[in-house]
Amino acid sequence: MNQLLSALRAAGESTRLRILAALRQGELTVSELTQVLDQSQPRVSRHLKLLCDSGLLERHQEGAWVLHRLSDQPGIHDIVTGLINLIDFEDPELSRDQRKLNDIRKEKAKLAADYFSQHAEEWDSMRVSMVSDTDIENRLIEIFSGSSIDLFLDLGTGTGRILEIVAPYIRKGIGFDLSREMLSVARSNLDNANISNCTVRHSDISNINLDDRCADAIAIHQVLHYCDTPEEVIREATRLLKPGGEIVIVDFLPHDIELLREKHAHQRLGFAKESICHWLERNGFSLINHEALDANPEDDTQAELKVGLWHGRLQSQ
Repeated sequence: MNQLLSALRAAGESTRLRILAALRQGELTVSELTQVLDQSQPRVSRHLKLLCDSGLLERHQEGAWVLHRLSDQPGIHDIVTGLINLIDFEDPELSRDQRKLNDIRKEKAKLAADYFSQHAEEWDSMRVSMVSDTDIENRLIEIFSGSSIDLFLDLGTGTGRILEIVAPYIRKGIGFDLSREMLSVARSNLDNANISNCTVRHSDISNINLDDRCADAIAIHQVLHYCDTPEEVIREATRLLKPGGEIVIVDFLPHDIELLREKHAHQRLGFAKESICHWLERNGFSLINHEALDANPEDDTQAELKVGLWHGRLQSQ
């Protein structure tokens, strides 16, 4: 009862309801919320503190950024969901907030697209300077070579490298990417490697034009840290996979290298093991394995970087 009353008191104010509405689509920084709400940072911070103290929101530090999200904690999550379901998103003020939020996301997507456009040709060498691919690629081969895969999907395929390494073990593979420059490089790489069972397509990886339950396996390799709403990509993988289908996510574990955000378009400075495990479980996956790997043990400048690998199986629905 006390928890419910505290949550209702915290939510019972127009700005705080607008904050809950804005966060229903994913995490936001204080700066982004001030843009959406058109209010001063101190005022927005006071509202956020009240919402966090009530348990409705969770706050976490990521490098120089502080991100806020709706609570996933048992009990309070049901209260958050109930409040969100009562909000009228056709309200003019909330519609304006949504337009501002869409503008923020478009600008972030444009910055990422510009970055990939500029670096498509040298992308593999840049990635290898941050991440030692050998161990990761060997693990992917171990996982996917042991399965019977009719259709394999690579979400955020980039230069098509993952398709290259799994091609011998699948009947058909399709890679998706939003950068046309990256796709041009990927097509060239697949042609040069004489790979005929894999193709690439232009698509937003959170909204792919394929039928439900069409794929046997999905890889999301070093992609989620570029995404504004990473769980949307996992949710799309759930839609695309057959029951019993496998997913492998490879991405950085938490770090504090702000340079990757400032110069390399990273939206997130890695992910805690528990965060991706929770997203997988919430979207119907059982975790088969999680492991941590050094990103590039030969490069002392990247000593803080470690890479996580999450391997899950979609449960029968």
